[in-house]
Amino acid sequence: MQFDIAMTDELLATTRAVRKRLDLDRAVPRDVILECLELAVQAPTGSNTQGWRWLVIDDAAQRAALATLYRKAASIYLNQANDAAQARGDRQTERVYDSAMWLMDNLEKVPVHLIPCIEGRPPANAPAAMLAGLYGSIFPAVWSFQLALRARGLGSALTTLHLVHEQEAAALLGLPDNILQVALLPVAYTRGTDFKRAARPPVSNITHWNRW
Repeated sequence: MQFDIAMTDELLATTRAVRKRLDLDRAVPRDVILECLELAVQAPTGSNTQGWRWLVIDDAAQRAALATLYRKAASIYLNQANDAAQARGDRQTERVYDSAMWLMDNLEKVPVHLIPCIEGRPPANAPAAMLAGLYGSIFPAVWSFQLALRARGLGSALTTLHLVHEQEAAALLGLPDNILQVALLPVAYTRGTDFKRAARPPVSNITHWNRW
């Protein structure tokens, strides 16, 4: 198979963290979520463990409860971070935090919340290799899911602030003790699909060859 490189590059370069442009009024069919997850689980996992697990929340009451936990963790942090960005005159970061605060205020209205999980919990003071293998077995699948959404006119943002209250979320969602939540992704169709590349530093400035 010959890939369309230009189209592939555009998908990779313009899959953004979407918040304010999520369409809160358009339902997301379960079939679309499942189709994207079928692609996500093609991602590699450490030792072929295939330990990814997915919790999809489309019930309004459950979404509202998760949003309450999210706000409890996010409110002070996001406001302080936004104030710091303003003080630095960092307009790009300020826009990011403004968008994050909008999501905090509207999270329960987003039609689908996806919580990616991994089977197994690291012990206290787990070595770096164990943590890298555990999280490295779920985040490639999360990114594949986000790319699949983008290709279908949907958007998402990888958030982690609800994990400040991970145990409360686990109780709310009925998660077994051996299942580790790693994120919460709000998922919706986007208002428009004309996303652009972000401003990033030149790769030559942050890349080292053979030694630092």
